[in-house]
Amino acid sequence: MQKFLGGVDYPASKDDLVKHAESKGADDDVLEGLRAIEDRTYDGPNAVSAAFSKG
Repeated sequence: MQKFLGGVDYPASKDDLVKHAESKGADDDVLEGLRAIEDRTYDGPNAVSAAFSKG
């Protein structure tokens, strides 16, 4: 999942993360996982990974 989020400017919203991953060619599993995370602002890749693993 993180390879599709390279270059994201943090802090980033859930929508920003999904759009960025889509633009990097993320597969459906990654996009579904990102869409399932809490709708909030993430301050870095570790926060995204933590939310992603909970989903």
